Amino acid sequence: MAEIVLFTLVGIALYFAADWLLQWLERARGRPFAHRQAIYFVIILVLALGVFRLINYVQTGA
Repeated sequence: MAEIVLFTLVGIALYFAADWLLQWLERARGRPFAHRQAIYFVIILVLALGVFRLINYVQTGA
């Protein structure tokens, strides 16, 4: 049960972090990206893989 709650909270945090990062990148660039959905997907995928790998490392210790 604890893992479900943890993964849900991490997923929500990743959603907002990826959105913030995409908006920050667009502001730094000065204009919106043409394919925002694809870039958002790549950002959230990279963040999710990293965070869930970190969670797995912390839980198993390996």
